[in-house]
Amino acid sequence: MVTTQEARPTTPPSRRPRPTAQADGGTPLGTRALTLLAESWRPVAVLLALFGVWWFVAWRELVPAYLVPAPGAVAETMVAEWPMLLEHTWVTTLETILGFVLAAVIGVATAVLLVYSRTAEKSLYPLILFAQVIPKIAIAPILVVWFGFGMTPKIVLAVLIAFFPVVVSAVAGLRSVDPELLEMSATMGASRWKTFRKIRFPGALPQLMSGLKVAVTLAVVGAVVGEFVGADRGLGYVLLLASGNLDAPLLFADLILMSLIGVVLFVLVEVLERLLIPWHASRRGNLALATV
Repeated sequence: MVTTQEARPTTPPSRRPRPTAQADGGTPLGTRALTLLAESWRPVAVLLALFGVWWFVAWRELVPAYLVPAPGAVAETMVAEWPMLLEHTWVTTLETILGFVLAAVIGVATAVLLVYSRTAEKSLYPLILFAQVIPKIAIAPILVVWFGFGMTPKIVLAVLIAFFPVVVSAVAGLRSVDPELLEMSATMGASRWKTFRKIRFPGALPQLMSGLKVAVTLAVVGAVVGEFVGADRGLGYVLLLASGNLDAPLLFADLILMSLIGVVLFVLVEVLERLLIPWHASRRGNLALATV
């Protein structure tokens, strides 16, 4: 008598279906490319529309050329002055990155101090708010007097501008952790450091990353404002020269490079957010918005 197990046909190993990348939990490369195109075509369309308006205004001479140059003139200036622009772009980028990193480190450390110490919160938080409302352009000359005409005052100004959103977002994130999780951690005998490392800090990452994305764009503003006051290098310095000489093509080329620095740094922080918190609801493709 033949059993049921013996009667089942067997499939040769060579003909068995191989597991795909999606079966293993990954996303196929083609799907990722289509998703990227679906997410990027709208901003690309808006940029093309703005470029078309710019070209039309310059072509019809609706605005004088010394105010709004033609896109072709800006492109020619960018190509002709590229070595000079690249050197100044690197200076501004370095000042921005250093200022942003320092603002992130100091801001997170300050937020931890404010959350864990009630005395520090009552003493420091009003001072932090008071320092934020002071116009940074007003203290830029003082920083130049204190630190000279090098990179230091630009980095300090970038830190001062980017510091506040990091502190606010980090404090909000650290306080938004579920109290039941903290109580359970204390009940199980976990130390403060372990609770912070395993519960508080991971739970605060979504709001902290939002603050960092705001801070990295503000750091560019801080570096450029510092270059306005006293500098012989950087895109802010080139902007002053171009505006003083009424060189509109160079002015627009300089503005484009400033914008690119902010966009690239923002995208890098966005990529870091995807790596650190892929589990968060904000990383699930905006399903609620897609159904509208």
